[in-house]
Amino acid sequence: MRRWLRDPLAWTGAALIALVLGMPLLEPLFAHLFPNLDRPLYRQQSFLDLTLAHVALVGLSSAVSLVVGLCIGVFVTRRSGREFRPVLESMVAIAQTVPPVAALAIAAPLIGFGALPALIALALYGLLPVVQSTTAGLGAVPSPVRESAAAMGMSTLQVLLRVELPLAWPVILAGARTSVVINIGTAAIASTVGTQTLGTPIIIGLSGFNTAYVIQGALVVALLAVVVDQALGRLARPLPTQA
Repeated sequence: MRRWLRDPLAWTGAALIALVLGMPLLEPLFAHLFPNLDRPLYRQQSFLDLTLAHVALVGLSSAVSLVVGLCIGVFVTRRSGREFRPVLESMVAIAQTVPPVAALAIAAPLIGFGALPALIALALYGLLPVVQSTTAGLGAVPSPVRESAAAMGMSTLQVLLRVELPLAWPVILAGARTSVVINIGTAAIASTVGTQTLGTPIIIGLSGFNTAYVIQGALVVALLAVVVDQALGRLARPLPTQA
């Protein structure tokens, strides 16, 4: 029990579950804090359903960002792709600088409202940290290590998969971790185009001047980001190489 209490992931995870499942029990607290509100607790959807939808959207968009970012990072660190590195890095940086609200405003009229425009916007928004960490991680692999692996008879692909990527994994994961945490917060904006996320009570609260709704949604989003960040941090260990 003492070891469990000293584990931040354990007690923050437990706090997240308790908050998501036990939000209705906090209605008296919010009624006391906001006595002027007729409806101090958001009840249009359960916070469990909203959390699951939020996690699904973030997970899918982050997976796309990770795959595409890895491919770009690997490509620009190869001899055949080095000349394209400035162009691709500039394009990815531009995607990061475009506000998610603007991306949603452009995508929604073109492809419709719902999860798809939110998925595209989040995937583009999460690319930059993954690309930067992939190029940094692969660039930090010592040349003698690559040469030794090639001297052992490994092909270029084998050197990449069995030597370079395992050594670069902690740096790549750091970028992926940043990307996911950013997307957890940014995904709340997806509710503006009709996607059910933890941003739904926040958007409804802002439009209806209901501060209690805003606080309820923001608390769950913030705690979810903390839990996911700590969980991904447990994976930040170098993978075993097979040279």
